[in-house]
Amino acid sequence: MSSNNFYRTVLTVEVLSEEPIDDGLSLADIAREGAEGSFSLVVTTQATEAVSGVTMAQLLAAQGSDPGFFMLDDAGCRLDI
Repeated sequence: MSSNNFYRTVLTVEVLSEEPIDDGLSLADIAREGAEGSFSLVVTTQATEAVSGVTMAQLLAAQGSDPGFFMLDDAGCRLDI
């Protein structure tokens, strides 16, 4: 198992705008519009929890990412490089 600390944080982003937000708009684009453009937004932390390497590998896979992002294998063990 990995001895690293991993964290899962859930955020809520509330956006106020004059028009509906396009489905394909990225979070980066929404943030840019909030900072420099026509959106008003607020980000609220809903939860933060420490998770194991095993759980992190599962969470990454569920997002369509690879556990290797944090140097883990599919079982949550540290990859030797």
